[in-house]
Amino acid sequence: MDASLEKMVDPTLAEMGKNLNEAMKMLEDNQRKAEEENEKKYARKDIPGPLQGSGQDMVSILQLVQNLMHGEEEEETSQAYRLQNVGEQGHMALLGHSLAAYISVLDRERLRKLTTRILSDTTLWLCRLFRYENGSAYYHEDDREGLLKICRLVIHTRYEDYTVEGFNVLYTKQPIIYISSAARTGLGQALCNQLGLPLSCMCRVPCNTMFGSQHQMDVALLDRLIKDDLESGKLPLLLVANAGTPGAGHTDKLGRLKELCEQYNMWLHVEGVNLATLALGYVSSSVLAATKCDSVTLTLGSWLGLPAVPAVTLYRHEDPSLSLAAGLTSSQPVEKLRALPLWLSLQYLGHDGIVERIKHASQLVEDELSSPVVVFKFFREYSNRDQTSQAAQASTIQHPIISNDRHIYDTFNQWLGEQLAQLVPASGVDVVELEDEGTCVRFSPLMTSAVLGTEIQDVDQLVDCLKMKIPVLTSTLQLREEFEQEVRRTVGLLYIEDLSWPGLGVVRYNYHSDGKDDDKQEKELEKINTEILKKLNELESDLTFSLGPEFGGQKNCVYIGMVTEDLDVSELVETIAATGKEIEENTRLLENMTEVVRKGIQEAQLQLQKANEERLLEEGLLRQIPVVGSVLNWFSPFQASPKGRTFNLTAGSLESTESTYVSKAQGTGTTPPPTPTSSLAKQRLPGQKIFKRSLRSSDAFSETSSVSHCDDLEKMDQRPPVPSPGHEQGPLETAKTEEQKEGAQATQTDTEDIRSDKPPHDCTKVEEQESQR
Repeated sequence: MDASLEKMVDPTLAEMGKNLNEAMKMLEDNQRKAEEENEKKYARKDIPGPLQGSGQDMVSILQLVQNLMHGEEEEETSQAYRLQNVGEQGHMALLGHSLAAYISVLDRERLRKLTTRILSDTTLWLCRLFRYENGSAYYHEDDREGLLKICRLVIHTRYEDYTVEGFNVLYTKQPIIYISSAARTGLGQALCNQLGLPLSCMCRVPCNTMFGSQHQMDVALLDRLIKDDLESGKLPLLLVANAGTPGAGHTDKLGRLKELCEQYNMWLHVEGVNLATLALGYVSSSVLAATKCDSVTLTLGSWLGLPAVPAVTLYRHEDPSLSLAAGLTSSQPVEKLRALPLWLSLQYLGHDGIVERIKHASQLVEDELSSPVVVFKFFREYSNRDQTSQAAQASTIQHPIISNDRHIYDTFNQWLGEQLAQLVPASGVDVVELEDEGTCVRFSPLMTSAVLGTEIQDVDQLVDCLKMKIPVLTSTLQLREEFEQEVRRTVGLLYIEDLSWPGLGVVRYNYHSDGKDDDKQEKELEKINTEILKKLNELESDLTFSLGPEFGGQKNCVYIGMVTEDLDVSELVETIAATGKEIEENTRLLENMTEVVRKGIQEAQLQLQKANEERLLEEGLLRQIPVVGSVLNWFSPFQASPKGRTFNLTAGSLESTESTYVSKAQGTGTTPPPTPTSSLAKQRLPGQKIFKRSLRSSDAFSETSSVSHCDDLEKMDQRPPVPSPGHEQGPLETAKTEEQKEGAQATQTDTEDIRSDKPPHDCTKVEEQESQR
């Protein structure tokens, strides 16, 4: 085109057209580059990194998932981290989720037939396994969702105009839902929030206080509450009972509660871990009564060790339209696929496999027929302070506990539960809070054994660890009061009362500095207590020292953990005080070092200047003249010792260097002050660690034998030396002999005085030697 343009037009115009084309091309290129840069900037800012580009391959995505599941931080922070024991039945449950997604793309008619078959089979199997005849099933992810749907079903049933008028019918006659005070925390509030009801519609029924279990609903009190509500114009709607309370695992009196509900036309819903025993050959009568209730909720995932399977609520109701209105049934085939993981897993396990897993979990508890849940706590008998502390079930605790002791026991039991869970992770023990008993440790194998793979060996190991920890708890609890008294008697230490600390106690080195603001004093206090903690951890002892919990603890304190019965409390407190005093003196020395050095330098300059003036007077004026002084020094040399000053940091004084030049060696100067140490420092037996009392066996050594052995040694020392044959005593030797006799008599008198009070120091050494033998 450029060649044809040059032939048709003037060369000048052709040149101008060529330049114009080049300029336009340059402008278009610059614009294109600017647009590409803007697109890149837009992609970096607004599009997340994993979504940029053309996507990632499957290997990279799976690697990312693996890194998120098994992160390095989790491995470093939690050594007791344990994945769920996913067996082959677990793989079937996981396969069910994938198959559900694949089946959902089938054509509508085939999908309807398949989902109807899966739902009807699973519902029939569960009703037969758990002895719940002629029931329907609702499958849900949240275990509270089934109870929520049941409440809506009962509201639709008791209020006929609820579908048309809505909440207006509830205003005239307020519905009441009754739950036990031992129910799950927050259950009543969650139901009211989801149903849109005020909290006044929820009535908490207290448990027994006089007769029966303190974790069972009081039936007589419930009857009285229902009558009061009826007289007030309210409508008793539904009762939520427990077949295994969330805390202690106790079962309500379901038979009497069912009779009461039939009397007042109420719906009875039951939930709890003990419902799993309905699948066994022999079931206790208290749990068997749940089969006559109107609805039950089963959590099969934890009972059988199946991951990501839904909970199931079995119910009996004759009107399918009301069930559809309440949301218990659905016309959508995809929602029916929730039962597919259970459908596959139940077929894989079979009846024998299901019963075997529930039976194995129940047999891990010795008294599995009454309740397959064990709840215990550490406590001490208050009738006799000297009795040994022990662990007992929380349901048998009947001792009044004052407020401070209650907090201490809660703290100790919290520590015990955490230690047992860390030492035996396969046991599945956890910590629960009960209303009357406080903090307790719970062992519920029905909820954990199938998931963690708990065996009888794990239970035996749990018992051994419990026997090992109980003496530690007992010793720590007994020595806490002695530690507090020792700290309060020791000057410079401040006892900090922290009831939430599971250990011997909390102490702070009390540092007071006059003339300093609070911020600076707080920093110095923090520095001193941190140094004390560092030095205590460097000692070879069995104690644990720390700065306390990360959140909620006291600042600038030393926290002492659990101890054993052979702890020497007085030595421990004295060591802490002596260590703090040493650090405080060193801190003050460093603070004064700058001022001392500055004054020392000024004083040294003045003394050196004065020494130079004296040297000039001694040498004379002629020696200061350059030429004359050299000639004079050659004929008559002037002998002068070099003078200087050395600064002793320990004594804080200036000293002359003349002795250094004379002896050709640096002098040590003033002896530094001794480092403060504990006055309770004593000679230890081989292998005996610090802060430990020496426990002597009474069979190997007795007090009478030690005293008599000391007397023999003293008599041998008091005998005068026998002169050798032919040796004559001089006057000096005679005087020495008389002095020895007088010393022996004084020693004998002192020995008799000491004998009346305690054995002498040599006797203690003999006792230590005898104990070593």
